[in-house]
Amino acid sequence: MTVSSALASFAVVAGMLTIMPGLDTALVLRSAITQGRRRAFATALGILCGVLVWGMAAAVGASAVLTASHLLYDALRVAGAAYLAWLGIGMLRRTLAERRRPASQDAPEADGPAAAEETWARCWARGLGTSLLNPKNGVFYMAMLPQFIPAGAPHLLMGVVLAAVHDLEGLVWFSALIFGTQLVRRRLNRAPVRRAIDAVTGTVLVGFGIKLALADN
Repeated sequence: MTVSSALASFAVVAGMLTIMPGLDTALVLRSAITQGRRRAFATALGILCGVLVWGMAAAVGASAVLTASHLLYDALRVAGAAYLAWLGIGMLRRTLAERRRPASQDAPEADGPAAAEETWARCWARGLGTSLLNPKNGVFYMAMLPQFIPAGAPHLLMGVVLAAVHDLEGLVWFSALIFGTQLVRRRLNRAPVRRAIDAVTGTVLVGFGIKLALADN
């Protein structure tokens, strides 16, 4: 396998994984609708940075340790489950609090007080944490990455390049979602709709957290 054929093959596999609906897509869409384009891109960038870290870890064999050690895997799994549940419960609590607020106090735009609390750095950190605390990412890269590293190629460099390919595809996909969402954001950018989006996203996050906590491997 040559480097070019490895990149092309990995791009196909990573592309299929990228467009599959999942937690990352839910987070980015929620940010795009309720917080605006800049914060949505911050969330997406955090997720993509996490993917790059996992790619580097898999290339140098760090995720092999994660796969081999049940203790380390379980520790990361529990931490990831707790983090997802914390994010989800926070959104659900905010939704309940806003429902008790008089209608006259609802912010007309998502760039109002609620969105102002979500800084660019905080959105980036949320995306990064979600990506890094998902042990499934490590297992995926451990299982897939070695198959696409040609014999004689530098493992770390090739791992970074492959993860960068995945990131590039993710950036294209997230950009399409974000810019597409902006076309209908004015219709969606109403207090009842934002509360519904936070309620759904929060429930999804809690569900992912419970599923991750109960996973055997």
